[in-house]
Amino acid sequence: MKPNAEDRRLATEDRLRAALAARAALVTHRDLRRDAPPQGRSWGVHRVRRMAFAALGVAAAVVTVCLLVLLPDSPLDPAPVPPASTPGIDEPLPATSPRPVGPSGPDPSVTSRS
Repeated sequence: MKPNAEDRRLATEDRLRAALAARAALVTHRDLRRDAPPQGRSWGVHRVRRMAFAALGVAAAVVTVCLLVLLPDSPLDPAPVPPASTPGIDEPLPATSPRPVGPSGPDPSVTSRS
């Protein structure tokens, strides 16, 4: 670096250090201390809003349950379904029913050509 550039860098650094030191001198112990805690019980906006939402939720649940129980077409009380019918014994057998095959061999009605 050139000596002129080095002098400019040092001058900028000195000015920056002086500015930071002046800014740090403005901060006192009172600025760094915490605020005193609030005294007594106070209802803030968040607490009131939380209680209002809880009340609305309970009211919505009560209304929903009342509507489901008290309405005649409620899904909790389905319409009665007629009983299933027994299978019909009197149904006719199909006209072309296959003949039962005996366990000992092939169907005797089928003749083999030899």
